[in-house]
Amino acid sequence: MMLPARCVRALLSIFVAAGLLFVGCSSPSENQPTAVAGGSDEPATVFEVPSDGVTLRFVDAPASVGPLTMQTIDGELLEMSDLRGKVVLVNFWATWCGPCREEIPYLASLTERYPEHLVVIGVSEDAGGVDMVEAFADQYGVNYPIVMSTPEIKRAFPGVFALPTSFVVDPDGQMVQTHVGLISPVILEQETRYLSSLSNNATVETVAASSQIRLANAAQATEIPGVDLSVLTPDQREEALRRLNADGCPCGCQLTLAQCRINDSSCGISPPIVEQLVAEIAAGN
Repeated sequence: MMLPARCVRALLSIFVAAGLLFVGCSSPSENQPTAVAGGSDEPATVFEVPSDGVTLRFVDAPASVGPLTMQTIDGELLEMSDLRGKVVLVNFWATWCGPCREEIPYLASLTERYPEHLVVIGVSEDAGGVDMVEAFADQYGVNYPIVMSTPEIKRAFPGVFALPTSFVVDPDGQMVQTHVGLISPVILEQETRYLSSLSNNATVETVAASSQIRLANAAQATEIPGVDLSVLTPDQREEALRRLNADGCPCGCQLTLAQCRINDSSCGISPPIVEQLVAEIAAGN
């Protein structure tokens, strides 16, 4: 028996109302996007990771970074304690350091991509003053804060004997890694993602902190064992470091004078050459 048309319309109205009621009572988790590792709400990676991933190494007994106030070249104050909750990269560099300049574009790219997770702080070791560093930063598109090196900053981040040197501080304020020389942008990005609990393609190992001093990854030495650079003016010191990091040692090691003095302390050829070079610069020759 066929129902009257008005009854059919009434039944359809009941079904539609019931469907709307069911949707309206659904739990939020079934209908709203949630933040999950690797989800679309995460920032996409900037640098491609090899198919087999990368290995990150963090020290097994990290030191805490104590209270520290830094003033940027723009006059703003940075408190390390205010940066808790983010990964902080404290990058010691100088305008005369070629590898430091090479790092700037990808430090800027990561700063732009991870504003909620990463803070890069450039610590300039330049002797030329704030105006020169500021002009350089504008020219090279530096988009992260820069501070001039001070004894207080060096005490908080000790052991800088080469440029660039970068300290990785985790969101809890623990100094978990130190990179001497050029940082791999892939490693830095994966460190940032891992420490920020973002999806990543990395294997993590813990290692003992090493006190061995070696120059690698195009690092530019700022201290030379057995050489007193304090007798030089700031400009003379920069000139000496440029030459020591560029001139080759004639002993056959295929290293620069700085690398030979640091990596091969048994070499008897480089010490007198280094001493003569520093003496000539001190004399204005």
